[in-house]
Amino acid sequence: MSAVPVTYTFLGPEGTFTEAALLQVPGAVDAVRIPSSNVNSALDKVRDGSADAAMVPIENSVEGGVTATLDAIATGEELRIIREALVPISFVLVARPGVRISDIRSISTHGHAWAQCRLWAEANIPAAEYIPGSSTAAAALGLLNDDGVHYDAAICAPIVAEEQPGLQVLAENIGDNPGAVTRFVLVSRPGVLPERTGADKTTVVVPLPEDRPGALMEILDQFATRGVNLSRIESRPTGQYLGHYFFSIDADGHAADARMADALAGLHRISPATRFLGSYSRADAQSPVVEPHTSDEAFQAAHEWVQGILSGASVTRDPAPEASRTA
Repeated sequence: MSAVPVTYTFLGPEGTFTEAALLQVPGAVDAVRIPSSNVNSALDKVRDGSADAAMVPIENSVEGGVTATLDAIATGEELRIIREALVPISFVLVARPGVRISDIRSISTHGHAWAQCRLWAEANIPAAEYIPGSSTAAAALGLLNDDGVHYDAAICAPIVAEEQPGLQVLAENIGDNPGAVTRFVLVSRPGVLPERTGADKTTVVVPLPEDRPGALMEILDQFATRGVNLSRIESRPTGQYLGHYFFSIDADGHAADARMADALAGLHRISPATRFLGSYSRADAQSPVVEPHTSDEAFQAAHEWVQGILSGASVTRDPAPEASRTA
């Protein structure tokens, strides 16, 4: 396993949920942490070597995939996901001292945060205009600047308000879904894969080879016939032309698992531009259900059976008692 990175970057500024995810990584508290203004900037720091790894959001339980991340890791110089982190999400409404909810005419936050608080905002500040922010923390900190701020309030993480005495909290727990969770991934340059744990996840990007009936089914069959469960699949436009897509996929298992290795080989046969983004431990530590015929032992036995055929050895076996009774 590769050495633990000592210089990290994350979607900043300080106080974002992304930094909270990064601080779950062992050693990150004492490591160098460099905020980045957006996902592309964070990943570019990894690609050019100015950071060893980047923590970026990839999926939200309410809004689904974070398109900026899905697109950024699907193109350009290859990167690898080496870890994931889950962060429960809660939001507060903040403003400058003296501002009341009834005074608010405009509000800023990140797009995903706004989507998770939209119903609360419509019920409590229906006349407020939404102004997109690069992050929840950036929107809140912008209220502390006297120059160029054109909004009255912001939605951010509670920790930002706690660390900034110049902000007052007008409302707490304003998320529309109290159980919301965001998934983050730690991304590094390609290297030795994290060891498999038995509770792993593999992420790939698979371009649709051609737009024809059954093309997507052919991709999915590579997993289904080998007993590999998919925990996420999303389509994203490649930008080449209308109707041309790639599929971002999370699958249960590690590339070192025989069933996953066989599925990856199948994907590469039908879509040679498939991009492997990593195999890494699941943050929830949930192990997949593996049917006996898709276990490593079953794949090994099948491989040995074929090798026996090729070598000319006798490979016929007596049927199992259950098979004999049902014949």
